[in-house]
Amino acid sequence: MGGVVVETEAYLPDDPASHSFAGRTKRNATMFGPPGHLYVYRSYGIHWCANVVCDAEGVGAAVLLRAIEPKSGVDEMRARRGVDHVPMLAAGPGRLTQALGVNASHDGADLTERPFAVCVSEIAVEVAVSPRVGISRAKDRLWRYSTPGSSFVSRPRPRA
Repeated sequence: MGGVVVETEAYLPDDPASHSFAGRTKRNATMFGPPGHLYVYRSYGIHWCANVVCDAEGVGAAVLLRAIEPKSGVDEMRARRGVDHVPMLAAGPGRLTQALGVNASHDGADLTERPFAVCVSEIAVEVAVSPRVGISRAKDRLWRYSTPGSSFVSRPRPRA
């Protein structure tokens, strides 16, 4: 089950919107771990969010997975989400984790090991850059990346 990542947001240690900004804590420890692992946390006590740790161990940088275009396991995603409309299955970080069944038990998971697999696109893809969503600090940083024109990107949709 999975799909093509169509939307992400970056978070670095010098970023006041990042969980790592104030330093390492028990909650964000995974974000300071080795790259290629999942940092999973609860947002507003409601939704799980999944991030890919993306810098050297000890740095505290990650990329939030905001949306995917479902490609396999769509029926299971529909059942998990209770939604039939495919573009809404994983458009947004909470929807994405619910559709994929990602939760706290996946915090720290190595993305190179089952049940995960990360594949790099063999073709060049166009990327739109825009402000991040749902943050109150460092809103001016253009660290939201998405596939222009994708109907699987969360709202508000960035301009192409």
